[in-house]
Amino acid sequence: MTELSGNQKRKMKSASRLYAVQALFQMEQSGQGLDKVRAEFLDWRFGTEQVEGEEMIEGDVALFSALVEGAVTWQAKIDQMTDRALVAKWPIARIDPTLRALFRAAGAELVDRDTPPKVVIVEFCDVARAFFPEGKEGKFVNAVLDHMAREAKPEEF
Repeated sequence: MTELSGNQKRKMKSASRLYAVQALFQMEQSGQGLDKVRAEFLDWRFGTEQVEGEEMIEGDVALFSALVEGAVTWQAKIDQMTDRALVAKWPIARIDPTLRALFRAAGAELVDRDTPPKVVIVEFCDVARAFFPEGKEGKFVNAVLDHMAREAKPEEF
């Protein structure tokens, strides 16, 4: 087996973040559990997902699993952090379910991983732009994640 380059590893991590948002969205919409959705993604979606006509590369299985498991484990804490980052009139229950899944995946990485917060913010802003290429969601995600990151890891700012 050949050694992966740093660029290939980064692309795999980026793909895993996108997959984690999709998996969390699917769990919420379908009511399916973590194990079932994770197995579906690992068996049927990694490396085959079509996004804008392009095949996605294989994801980083460890990061994908950590994000979806962390989002489930830490959901209450992450949702509270997200609520504090949103304006009072827009609690997390009222925002778009794709964005809710994104904040949960990003929150899991902020709370439960050693990834630098600025990397998490940039990566998940890219995920937001993938889902909402024409919208202002990228700026909204940036603002909310910046607030969440400062709460989760104040020593990094």
